[in-house]
Amino acid sequence: MNQTFENGGHSKEFNLRDMAQNFMDGLQRHADMLAFNLASRESVQEAAYKRRAAAPQIMPAGKRHQNFEQMQAYARDLLLRQAINDCIGLSVTALHNSHFFFALLKESGGSRKFSSETQKCAEGRHKHFLKMPLGEKFTFLEEEYGIQSEYKETLFALSLAMKALVENNGILKAEYLGEGDNKVIVLKIKKLTVEKQATADEKGVGRILDEEKVFRAGEAIVLSDVEIQRLLVTIASFADALFKSVASYAQKLRNNS
Repeated sequence: MNQTFENGGHSKEFNLRDMAQNFMDGLQRHADMLAFNLASRESVQEAAYKRRAAAPQIMPAGKRHQNFEQMQAYARDLLLRQAINDCIGLSVTALHNSHFFFALLKESGGSRKFSSETQKCAEGRHKHFLKMPLGEKFTFLEEEYGIQSEYKETLFALSLAMKALVENNGILKAEYLGEGDNKVIVLKIKKLTVEKQATADEKGVGRILDEEKVFRAGEAIVLSDVEIQRLLVTIASFADALFKSVASYAQKLRNNS
């Protein structure tokens, strides 16, 4: 994944390894914040909520004040929305970051050095890519660079799940799913399966597998706390595969040159 582009005659560099590391660092902060929020939600007590709600001694609309149970449900709903929204946003960021490197490679023929004109052409390609809807971005990567992704269906499902949460109280509408009889969305969430526990003498053995969550038209979008956390692991896996595909594409161009 160590791919650096040097703009001939200029100091500007584009480093794939640094970009990938910065992205993963940011994703880890999202994961840590999610864990913190989940832990806070587990720990909050009704008495503490009542004390904090009463602290200002006046409310904007007291008759609409939510009790503890109502706020637990509302906070959980907001957390799910935020986590899915973060996953979609991070996925799009990974696509955009990767595409700029793909465009530079395409224009430079895989060379590590490029001219200002090459950069300008790559930036033109990239501006076109930025304007595309999410589904078209995947199609473009496949047609233009030969990059296929197994995560396309999950990101599409996340988009529809978010739509249901925002527009229809979390219930998946059939009209969201287009034509055809298969009125479902499928989330493939990464899960670690431990095949051999670690001991004092040996390392443990585990495999990362896909666990499918299927939601049908008319069903509510419901995920457990751990499944929400695993969504971020899934996005990390998607981004890692995408960044590695940039390095593979560079090697392919060089081998053909």
